[in-house]
Amino acid sequence: QVQLVESGGGLVQAGGSLRLSCAASGRTFSSAVMGWFRQAPGKEREFVAAINWSGGSTDYADSVKGRFTISKDNAQYTVYLRMNSLKPEDTAVYYCAAKLGTYRSGSSYLRGYDYWGLGTQVTVSS
Repeated sequence: QVQLVESGGGLVQAGGSLRLSCAASGRTFSSAVMGWFRQAPGKEREFVAAINWSGGSTDYADSVKGRFTISKDNAQYTVYLRMNSLKPEDTAVYYCAAKLGTYRSGSSYLRGYDYWGLGTQVTVSS
């Protein structure tokens, strides 16, 4: 089992920045994909970004490309999401997710996650 705990959410003005963190615990792993998803009120959960735990390849939703950066610290079992130039439409609960194993980049990064955190609220005011 893998437990995921997100932190770093909050209230920020449009144009501002936040950095989310996701700490993984429970078991060690060397191959995995770690992802960030978000869910706004009244909307379905959507993919934001993902990173390959061993190789470091990344993938982003078109809506956040150029503004968000996903990164990792393997020693700390932590994944980060740096969010710049935030917009009101980025307001959502942000969830960290993980799936263990070896995956190629692309569509495999978008779904099929086995472990989820409880989420952290990000609110962007206009």
